[in-house]
Parts: sequence; C-alpha cells; structure tokens
Amino acid sequence: MEAVRATAAWVASHSSHVTLDSAGIEKVAERMKDSIPKVEWDFEGIHYFDDGPLTVQYLFVLDALNFCFWPDKEMTYDHLAAGLKEALQTDKSAFDADRLQKYTGPELRKLLKWPRPLPLEEERVRLMHEVGFELERSFDGKASKLVESCEKSAAKLVALITSHFPGFRDHTVYKGHQIFLYKRAQIFAADLWGAFKGQGYGQFNDIESVTMFADYIVPAVLQQLGVLKFSPSLADMIESNREISPGSEEEVELRACSVHAVEEIRELIHRKSGKQVLSVELDLWLWAFGVQCSSLQHHRTLSIYY
Repeated sequence: MEAVRATAAWVASHSSHVTLDSAGIEKVAERMKDSIPKVEWDFEGIHYFDDGPLTVQYLFVLDALNFCFWPDKEMTYDHLAAGLKEALQTDKSAFDADRLQKYTGPELRKLLKWPRPLPLEEERVRLMHEVGFELERSFDGKASKLVESCEKSAAKLVALITSHFPGFRDHTVYKGHQIFLYKRAQIFAADLWGAFKGQGYGQFNDIESVTMFADYIVPAVLQQLGVLKFSPSLADMIESNREISPGSEEEVELRACSVHAVEEIRELIHRKSGKQVLSVELDLWLWAFGVQCSSLQHHRTLSIYY
C-alpha cells in the first residue's frame, strides 16, 4: 500500500484546509509509546465467526457494505455487522454468490431487520450484485478463494480486490494528482487478520503494509487529540453539519491527512520506544475511542468509500 502512503503524504504537504500539528503528534506518541492500547477485533461480539470460509464470505459482504451510516441517526456499523451475522446464522446460504446477485433493497432491509430504506440503499444493493457476480466469475463464488490467491500478502489482496471489484476502487484526483486511499479493501485484509488472529485466512506476511482506514470517525478523533487542525471554513462546515462533497479538496484532505498523521504517530512511537506498531492497531484504537465518544462531531459526506 505504498501508493496510499505516498499519495497521502503528498496531500498532507499540499493541503489547504487540514494541517498536521507536530506537537499533537508528539503528545499522542508519548502517551502510547509505553503501552499501546490493544483493541480486540470483535470487542463488542457483533461479528460472525466460525473459523472457516463462511467467515471470509461474511467479512467480504460486510466490508462491501461498510460505508455511510450517518444519514440515518439510528443506523451504525454495529447494526450492519450484527444484522448480517444473524442472517447468516439463520441461513448459511444467505451470502452465496448467486443469491448476492439477486437481492433487492427491501430484501436487504429484511435481512438486516431494518424498518426503513438504508442510507445509499441502491448503491449497497449494486455492490452486493457486483460482489456476487465477480466472485462467481473469477473465484468459484467464494471469497476464501480470493484470499487464497493472494499468497499471504495483504498488499496483493488489496490489489486483487481493487482490480476485480470496481466498488472498492477508492481513489480520486486532488490538485491534479491521483490519490489512493482504498479504505474498504484494506479493512477486509485487517478484518481477516483480526478475526483469524493472524493465522489461516488471516495470515499475512506483510500486515504492516496496511495503512489506517480513511473514514469519517478517525479524522474527528485526530482533531480532538490535537493531531489535526482544520481551517476556519472547514471547521464551520463540520460544526454546522453541512455536507462536504466527495472528491472535494476538504474531503480528500480530511482522509489523506489522517492516513499520513497515523503514519507519523507510528514512526514516532518506533523512534521513542523501539517498538514496531501497526497502523491497523492504531486505527482500531482511534476508531474505538471515536465511537465511544458521544460528543464527537464528524464531517458528513455521502460516499460508498466511507
């Protein structure tokens, strides 16, 4: 994922609305250098896990749909993860490739036991169809075959996903440069690593290559921790709950600067303590911190890449 690191660094060095604060980075690194907070992957018990291929199928469907909850004040990632878990426990064939290609919006709602249309529901259904079609065409219908073909490389897995599944191609153009973020493709690799505890389907010899996952929670946490500073105009947009367009300078800077900030924190912890910290571990801690913080105010962007 060097393209993600390199292009995020480029955005951070040319950013107009988001800046990294070296004092904030120093403070967070100092706080974490002696005791990196460990967050278990399934710390809330909301995910399906059977230690086999069905778990891989579940995680791939989950991460295909893992975006944009905020338009519905009651909808959260937990609802999605737990709803898909219950659906699979009820019907082990619920995520078979042929069935994924046939779901409608109302059927997805029924699957999740959700009483009203989901945020970006048509996009979610489209992505289920895309996942089912391409799994059936190229990987015998099984996400486990996709994972097996990456030869224990998280970087190869992300490359495979983004080449085969357009809905995972999380990149954009910023000030004339192509920027790669690949949030959901990297989350899938990290979910496998966390769920299988680095073994079996979760064994990656290069898990350190995965960056943090550029969403809307972590930028808000980094701002609250003093790591990121926002321009007055961007701060006003966030505080007034005004929607920030996908692909806009503000939106790209929020996400890319978050990736670069976490890399800076990780490297500083290593220099201070000699410990190798994974960006995945830092992301898990920051995200868990964010979802437990009721006062956190995040930016609002309608996009399948969140």
